[in-house]
Amino acid sequence: MIQKQQGFTLLEAIVALVLVATVGMALFNWLNSTLNSLIRVQNAQQRTEAIHNALSFMDTVNPMLTPTGEANIGVYTFQWLATELTPPVDGVNQLGSQGLYKLALYQTNLTILYEQNPLTSLSLRQVGFEQVREPAVLNFEGTGTTF
Repeated sequence: MIQKQQGFTLLEAIVALVLVATVGMALFNWLNSTLNSLIRVQNAQQRTEAIHNALSFMDTVNPMLTPTGEANIGVYTFQWLATELTPPVDGVNQLGSQGLYKLALYQTNLTILYEQNPLTSLSLRQVGFEQVREPAVLNFEGTGTTF
């Protein structure tokens, strides 16, 4: 008389455990690489946002008047150092004559900190300016017109 087997043999249980462990490890590796990719994307997005904010802020900085400085804006700190590349020259107005401003080209090194930790650094060129003359008042006698 042949007995019917009930349940799993030890070998079948071990094979099943190996299969479950292999699938679990593959799933864990996939999940781990996905989370690492997400972290890299978030860091890149944070750097991009910080750079855009810093460039917008640096549009308001005149390197001829403030060649070095630091500004705290939210969680970001911007530190800059501007070096003169060209000596200041007189600007020219639309008519081709001497303008009101002196102009110079500057190389500005900018460091962006996030919560006092360095996030990224970049270098940009800016034009510095300083008003050195007052506008002339022209009075055309006899017409009553003043420019």
